[in-house]
Amino acid sequence: MAGSIKNIAVLGATGSIGLSTLDVIARHPDKYRAAVLSAYSKVDDLLDLCKKFKPDIAIIVEHNAYPALQEGLKKLGLATRAMSGAQALIEVAAAPEFDTVLAAIVGAAGMPSTLAAAKAGKRLLLANKESVVVAGEILMRTAKENGAKILPIDSEHNAIYQCLPVDGKHHAIRRLLLTASGGPFRGRTRESLAAITPEQACAHPNWVMGRKISVDSATLMNKGLEVIEAHHLFNIDAEKIEVVVHPQSIIHSLVDYVDGSVLAQLGNPDMRTAIAYGLAWPERVDSGVAPLDLIALSRFDFEKADTDVFPCLALAFHALKLGGTAPAILNAANEIAVEAFLNEKLRFLDIANVIESTLSAISAEPVRDLDVLLAVDSQARAKAQEFVNKMVMK
Repeated sequence: MAGSIKNIAVLGATGSIGLSTLDVIARHPDKYRAAVLSAYSKVDDLLDLCKKFKPDIAIIVEHNAYPALQEGLKKLGLATRAMSGAQALIEVAAAPEFDTVLAAIVGAAGMPSTLAAAKAGKRLLLANKESVVVAGEILMRTAKENGAKILPIDSEHNAIYQCLPVDGKHHAIRRLLLTASGGPFRGRTRESLAAITPEQACAHPNWVMGRKISVDSATLMNKGLEVIEAHHLFNIDAEKIEVVVHPQSIIHSLVDYVDGSVLAQLGNPDMRTAIAYGLAWPERVDSGVAPLDLIALSRFDFEKADTDVFPCLALAFHALKLGGTAPAILNAANEIAVEAFLNEKLRFLDIANVIESTLSAISAEPVRDLDVLLAVDSQARAKAQEFVNKMVMK
């Protein structure tokens, strides 16, 4: 029935998570509708999606691209309303006519709209790491106060969510085990990573992801950010969170209980599984993901994460233990360093050096409100850029 269809706001529609979400939505036109689509600057890609999904609203964040969006929608003969700017994301995230918000905007730019959705009490499909890493305390408090339902879309946190007690009581949990593929450089020595190029760092062995997230996976910062996320999402101390390398990327994470039971969630490395779970919870729907063939896999391997070769993981644990604004400093420095690396202005191994230097240069302070976080984020970016400029490749 039309009345039961959920209107979904897909924020970050042209990215890999957004496109996977739209694939699942398209499989269930009787259940879901892509009512809002947003992109940062890819007007042509956004228009192609609008032609297929006919949303109520299309948002292009980059103001200069707004006229092209308006004209494109007009040429397509669509009634879709064009909007632009970051404020538009906040408005639609809070608008009551949209049941569910997919937060898939990469980076700290996705934080305000994610918080707006939580404040509005929405079902929030959370794929924006920074909202939890930077503002985890505020986000979780806001969600609780306003009755928002946060369903993590990261495969690791989604796996943990599926393995947790249904009553929400976590006292019997001994450990959360986050699995990591190890990225494209698993098993390499630190010396062998000295001349790594952006193209090599973005060639992930198992997952198709955006360039920034691919670099984070190559440095293991992606897993470090997930450790911080897990702490906030599941209210688990850092000492109870461990990372184990599992190169097959079939076991997405595990929960170890005090009675010796270890529950794991398995599946092919396809984000549509987690997305479908988030859309349909507490039910399940077809995601389009192929069934898991255990016989073909035949084996699972596990290794200890090497923080000597990949110090970004250790830096993330350090920031979590420092607490307060330290994770925000870590995240900001990482974004600046990764961007410089992708632009071939910084060496791969210097990504961690920029982050460590920035963490040492700025003292962590308690998180009082979002303004404090935004100020620290800005300060950390400026400081990280100073370190990048000193280390710039000749």
